[in-house]
Amino acid sequence: MLVWQFFTIKNLKSKSTPALAAGRKATVVTPLLNERGGVDFNAAIDEFCEYLTVQKRYSPHTISGYKRDLNQVALALAKLDVTDWSGANPFNMRTVIATQHGAGLAGRSLARRLSAVRSLFKYLIKHHYLESNPVAEVPAPKDERGLPETLQIEDIQRLFALEGDDILLLRDRAIFELIYSSGLRLAEVVQLDVSSIETTSKQVRVTGKGSKTRILPVGSLALKAIGAWKNRRIELTKGAGDETALFISRRGTRLSPRSIQQRLKTLALKTGIPNNVYPHLLRHSFASHMLESSGNLRAVQELLGHADISTTQVYTHLDFQHLAKVYERAHPRANKKPLKNL
Repeated sequence: MLVWQFFTIKNLKSKSTPALAAGRKATVVTPLLNERGGVDFNAAIDEFCEYLTVQKRYSPHTISGYKRDLNQVALALAKLDVTDWSGANPFNMRTVIATQHGAGLAGRSLARRLSAVRSLFKYLIKHHYLESNPVAEVPAPKDERGLPETLQIEDIQRLFALEGDDILLLRDRAIFELIYSSGLRLAEVVQLDVSSIETTSKQVRVTGKGSKTRILPVGSLALKAIGAWKNRRIELTKGAGDETALFISRRGTRLSPRSIQQRLKTLALKTGIPNNVYPHLLRHSFASHMLESSGNLRAVQELLGHADISTTQVYTHLDFQHLAKVYERAHPRANKKPLKNL
């Protein structure tokens, strides 16, 4: 039996809870509460993700990440004999985080996971399912912040040097030229429609994190690759012609993130690039090469769509490494051994 005050769940009428007179004791029957009166793991995750989809307008990729992280935390709590979200407290949540860190999960991943759980509990508190947030003061383990990997310009040129008129090769070259040309995230590329590319103005309209739209320039080589792909794209639409996605699969449907990752890895192996090449590596390379050439940190921040410039500043360390190597090679006294005493 739980004591609940008068409340109404807004914007979720299909799952609304009957209002109770103020001060009146009753058992509230809602889809989120189990037979013990606790907030059910799965039901809460489902309703919260529906809220993120409908009200917050988060992308399917972001929703998938939230759901995955919340499910992992729920499973970890269940192993500690916690039966629902109502049973979570700062002590067992710290145990969950410590256990997952000990199993090899990086601090950055745990910080993202904790952020998802905090957001869930804020939602449950706002709608009067719970009274406190057990992870409000639970910190994530800190990792040493490593520098992002990048490709050398020579590797980029080799990656895009494959010739041929195979339709999938044309599509892949257009995808990777565009990522490197405009510094796009993988999720942003997947969401592009044919109408997102403005050939005349040489721009692409992108919807990034938080459903924020930005207009980015597209280089001439990327536009040429996109044009070659668009000329052949209809061959994969299976005659339907109503698929709006710019990049589509053999089946004529929007290409998945996993497919793009695999195709880039295969393409890199064909060109003999030894690195583990993945789409975000092209974005890192774009940022690093732009900063090396321009030195304009604020412009690179805008192009990448970073809300905080501190996120972009990591690339200044890469730029400094580059300058340090140039200095060591060029300066006459950079690496000279001192003369012995005469």
